[in-house]
Amino acid sequence: MPRAGLSEARVVEEGERIADEVGMSNLTLAALAGRLGVRQPSLYKHIAGTDGLRRSIAIRAKIELAGVLGRAAVGLSRDDALASMAHAYRAWAIEHPGRYAAAQRAPVPGDVDDEVASAAVVGVAFDAIAGYELRDDDAVDAIRSLRAALHGFVTLETGGGFGLPANVDRSFDRLVTGLATAFSRWDRVAATPE
Repeated sequence: MPRAGLSEARVVEEGERIADEVGMSNLTLAALAGRLGVRQPSLYKHIAGTDGLRRSIAIRAKIELAGVLGRAAVGLSRDDALASMAHAYRAWAIEHPGRYAAAQRAPVPGDVDDEVASAAVVGVAFDAIAGYELRDDDAVDAIRSLRAALHGFVTLETGGGFGLPANVDRSFDRLVTGLATAFSRWDRVAATPE
């Protein structure tokens, strides 16, 4: 019988907290069991091992991130939507480094819950750049560029990769402004032929 007060949601929430504290790669079932005051085998009544825990954290993180980004961009368009979403993305990633790492995980094909959560994040990004009127492959290229730029910046920032004395916030603002400028001219940039 599961321990009173212990549920799948409680186990995953505590896993999220540990991941944010020590990093997703350092999250262990032993640490989770210790934090919850149970023996490690008790966790298996609520999660399917380490892989199941990480999957649950990833899905919840993607849903949370989609909500954060959607709220940031609602009612805005073009440059304003892009900037607001980008700043929300950066703030959430810095505040929740373990969950952020989990949200980068691509869904396993056929994992409907993870595919839906992943699509929610991508959908918000597409909505945020809709004002640039990018279609088809141009829109996909823009979303990939946006993700690469934001992820690269956040990863370097949180990993201590910015050692120069210039203001990091200013650099981020310029990155976002550069993306907005690029997206406004995206259809004029020739793609490499296939």
